[in-house]
Amino acid sequence: MKINRSILTLEEFRKQELRFLPQATGELSNLLRDIALAAKRVNVEVNRAGLADLLGETGKINVQGEGVRQLDEWANAAFMTALQRGVSCAGIASEELEDFLSFDEEICNQSKYVVVLDPLDGSSNIDVNISIGTIFGVYRRTTEKGSPCQLTDFLQKGSHLVAAGYIIYGPSTMLVYATRRGVHGFTLDPSMGEFTLSHPDIQCPPKGRIYSVNQGNEAGYNEQVNRFIRGCQQKSSQEEGPYSLRYTGSMVADLHRNLLKGGIFLYPAIPSFPNGKLRLVYECNPFAFILEMARGRATDGFNNILDLTPGCLHQRVAFFAGSREMMNSFAKN
Repeated sequence: MKINRSILTLEEFRKQELRFLPQATGELSNLLRDIALAAKRVNVEVNRAGLADLLGETGKINVQGEGVRQLDEWANAAFMTALQRGVSCAGIASEELEDFLSFDEEICNQSKYVVVLDPLDGSSNIDVNISIGTIFGVYRRTTEKGSPCQLTDFLQKGSHLVAAGYIIYGPSTMLVYATRRGVHGFTLDPSMGEFTLSHPDIQCPPKGRIYSVNQGNEAGYNEQVNRFIRGCQQKSSQEEGPYSLRYTGSMVADLHRNLLKGGIFLYPAIPSFPNGKLRLVYECNPFAFILEMARGRATDGFNNILDLTPGCLHQRVAFFAGSREMMNSFAKN
């Protein structure tokens, strides 16, 4: 049997990266290992959700005023447990929690990192077997090591992120993460039980033929957005036909496709959510960081997402992200 010795697991890849970072302590690598471990556990439950009776809602309402689904609750607990036991994280802020959670233990307090997390984005799609995902971001804490983390550690601009990533649970399960050294994708190999490097050095194409938006809300969008949508629907030249609309209602799935193939994702404000609906801390900042590191771009329609200072953990914003040329066209529209 021929063995492919070029295959790198996530852990092997991070060890190779450490060779180029002589001052690194390996703490970030350990944290990514813990996130990958939790992702494997969530992947198992997602794949057997119907059999394990994990579909549907719990009857609880989260801080966002939304119904909590059983898998939301399960995934949140899985990531919290893995990160606390891994001792490379001082605390987390999760979309499913009203406040941040400090792992106020002696060894965790020594960690220099905190994590922001959307444990299961698009979880309502699990009932109809559409791809869903996890979104995460890693910040270097601003408070002193040795003490419990504080709210200020989580309310940092996205430009201060050390790393960010997502896991997509679909036909195959992938973990994509970004640091300032680049963006890399790892596919879960079921035979090994390991994430292996499948998409090295991801670069978002400068332009694409896909736009992702909920056109059911078109009546509530401003004229700039609707003008851009009309342009996507029309022929822009003799050779180029209209763009393709692709929208699943799962942010991870839509942005993953656009990151690899090129495209633009639009989630504008509407009258019922005048400031936008997506969460700056848990969803927008991590994806904006990933796209920027992959040569894409993300804004709230006016400002770069990474330049915004969160006022609270659950702040909502409008979000526009994707290929740089398409984002530039939207800004000029």
